[in-house]
Amino acid sequence: MDIPVERHPFEPFLPEGAKVLMLGSFPPQPKRWSMEFYYPNFINDFWRIIGILFFDDRDRFVDIHAKKFKLQEIKEFCSEKGIAMFDTATAVRRLKDNASDKFLEVVEPTDIPALLRRIPLCEAVVVTGEKAAQTLCEAFGTEAPAVGDYSEFSFEGRNMRLYRMPSTSRAYPLPIQKKADVYRRLFEDSGML
Repeated sequence: MDIPVERHPFEPFLPEGAKVLMLGSFPPQPKRWSMEFYYPNFINDFWRIIGILFFDDRDRFVDIHAKKFKLQEIKEFCSEKGIAMFDTATAVRRLKDNASDKFLEVVEPTDIPALLRRIPLCEAVVVTGEKAAQTLCEAFGTEAPAVGDYSEFSFEGRNMRLYRMPSTSRAYPLPIQKKADVYRRLFEDSGML
């Protein structure tokens, strides 16, 4: 059976002045979206973690009744704070009909250097999960730091940090508050918290 190649459905979100580039692996299938933006699956905790860290409110970006995220508020927040977003793969094959990274075959990795050139103030690249870390490290020819840690690298004369964060998927076995504690360091180091 020939598995079709999926192209990335979103444009890179690269606000002017971005200091941090968040990179997941690839969006889930559209049937799992609650909005047309990054981390769209309503049962993914990325936006709840951001709410906990910046507002002490896990539901800050959640419309509980509609079971979706508050897209406009998320975009405004990311633009104001300088958080850029994309994924480490631009094209994939889904080997199973689910959102699991372990069943994603990366057909075309993202040109991360091209993204970094568009956000010259960026000092940190953040991967949110195992597949994203693996794909990025293959592209840069570097080793992934331990989960919750960072390594340093140089990109075209810029001193950069590569942070490896735990997956925000609920399939990753760590309570949301513990995940938020791990993410806190990244945002404190970047001067955002």
